Amino acid sequence: MQIIRFGYKAFLFIFLSCIIVIIGLYTKAYFEDAIELNRLGTYYLYDEKENLIYQGSSVNEWINLKEISQDLLNAVISVEDKNFYNHTGFDYLRIIRAMMKNITKGQIVEGASTISQQYIKNAYLEFDQTWTRKIKEALLTLNLEVHYSKDEILEAYLNTINYGQGNYGISSAAKFYFNKLPSELSLEEALILAGIPKSPNNYNPVTNYDAAIKRAKIVALTMYNNKIINKSTYDNLFKDTINIHGKRSDNDLQMLMYFQDAVINELKSIEKISNEQLNSGNLKVYTTLNYQAQETMEKEILEHLDDDKLQTSGVIINPSDGSILALTGGVDYAKSQYNRAISSKRQVGSTMKPFLYYAALNNGMTSSSTFKSQYTTFNLANGKTYSPKNYANIYGNKEITMAAAIAYSDNIYAVKTNLFLGVEELIKTAHECGIDTNLQEVASLALGTSEINLLDFADGYTTFASGGYKRNLHLIKRIEDQDGNILYEYKEKNDLILNPNYVYILNELLTSTTNSAFIDYNKPTALNIASKLTTKYAFKTGTTDTDYWTVGYNKDILMVTWTGYDDNAPLAVSVGLDAKNIWVDTVEKILETNNNDHWYNKPTNVVGVPLNAVDGKITNDTSKVNMFYYLRGSEPIKN
Repeated sequence: MQIIRFGYKAFLFIFLSCIIVIIGLYTKAYFEDAIELNRLGTYYLYDEKENLIYQGSSVNEWINLKEISQDLLNAVISVEDKNFYNHTGFDYLRIIRAMMKNITKGQIVEGASTISQQYIKNAYLEFDQTWTRKIKEALLTLNLEVHYSKDEILEAYLNTINYGQGNYGISSAAKFYFNKLPSELSLEEALILAGIPKSPNNYNPVTNYDAAIKRAKIVALTMYNNKIINKSTYDNLFKDTINIHGKRSDNDLQMLMYFQDAVINELKSIEKISNEQLNSGNLKVYTTLNYQAQETMEKEILEHLDDDKLQTSGVIINPSDGSILALTGGVDYAKSQYNRAISSKRQVGSTMKPFLYYAALNNGMTSSSTFKSQYTTFNLANGKTYSPKNYANIYGNKEITMAAAIAYSDNIYAVKTNLFLGVEELIKTAHECGIDTNLQEVASLALGTSEINLLDFADGYTTFASGGYKRNLHLIKRIEDQDGNILYEYKEKNDLILNPNYVYILNELLTSTTNSAFIDYNKPTALNIASKLTTKYAFKTGTTDTDYWTVGYNKDILMVTWTGYDDNAPLAVSVGLDAKNIWVDTVEKILETNNNDHWYNKPTNVVGVPLNAVDGKITNDTSKVNMFYYLRGSEPIKN
């Protein structure tokens, strides 16, 4: 009996203590300054001309509850927090029920967050699961509840919640998914939208229509159980397919969101921008985007790629400062948000060879140095053998120049060069140029067997395109707060890390891929687009069974593209021509209004000698003549 009395008194003491603490916390929150309703994630993105292009990962506009359909309001409250208008920030009975259910099941199967708590978590806090964050969440929720009405809290929630596909806020979501205002939503459309925030990637109807409808039916069931809709209405839902719009009305480029995702990714890596500033948003981000370049690249990709499963990624860069003018991580953001430009790694094939040939020039070889092009089995230091093949098994069976090896993308010449120099020289050069990927010290590295990310690879090529200067690729020029205070500004990097004489010679060598003088036992790899060129470019392609790369540049533009299938399916031969046409049509249209000389000035320490393109000998056949460039003093002496 005494134990029962003691237990009763202990329970009463704990209960009253909790009541006193809760009253104290609410009182404290009441006398504190009200937190500002945070318009989560309003990152205003501007292009290079400072035109507002998108409020990336943010609301397009803040609307009040009167502008939102009652069906949507009912659906959200029913599925997320049916006691929203009756509790004071925390649904204590729901918390107790969830705890008991989770204890019974032995795992977390049910949560009890209210709309107020969800808003606080989304708008003010990081997503780490620590006691410190949970305490902050509780205190901020109390502050929110004592200073704002339920309608104000619900309005803030609906204007900031993530609806997937880069849509934050009900206004953006309604326009994107259904091309409607929030006030115009039907019950079925409202149910779909109300179901998305639980898992925006899985439940948005563009990415997964069936999962979105299944989730919408769960929302509908909560409305039926809560007596908001009757059985007849419930039974007749989703009898017909719902039309999904899935497009933006402004700046409606289907690849622009890949650029915006890359900007947000870079934004999160800038140390000067705190987590609090990232979470609160309201940042004006001035990017390097050239809208015309982005639009042109997208148009050419869509025109030349007609396989729905074929994917691509690409980047266009200004070599003079490393600014990224355009970027895409796929063909259609609405269908796949996976950003291949920033997240994927693929084998680069023969586009690795220019790093090898710079290393060769830097170690005593010249543009007319020869190796024999023939089928070869190499005996390696580890006791193994290696037998690379040329494309289509085409060999000259004679000595060919470095220029010819580049023109034909001769694999035998490349592997001989790699083994002659030592593989470590290729790795050293690639890293000096800016490639961060760990590269395998193997003979086949010269043929691009290592997997490299597109932006990492483009960073390395920018060093060649800039004339030997290391540039940092970047998408953000500066960041301001809403008052115009500069929070961050990009500082240009201008370090000369390569010998500009050898870079010039290499860049000249890379024009051989479109030069008809090299027509011999083989043809240059990009001769089929040569007629489209109106100016001079260094150009290289890279091919594997599953990947096709194009890299081309001059002093004013660098464009790198990858094309392939996500599942590594083999590529048809025609994909190569399509990819080359995407490259040439894009860069030519971007440069067509610029009448400047786009090629590099020849260094005074570099001399040119006209020789036979394939064997490097003096010839009287003008159709076979190519200009070979040398460091002064290393050029061949005419007899």
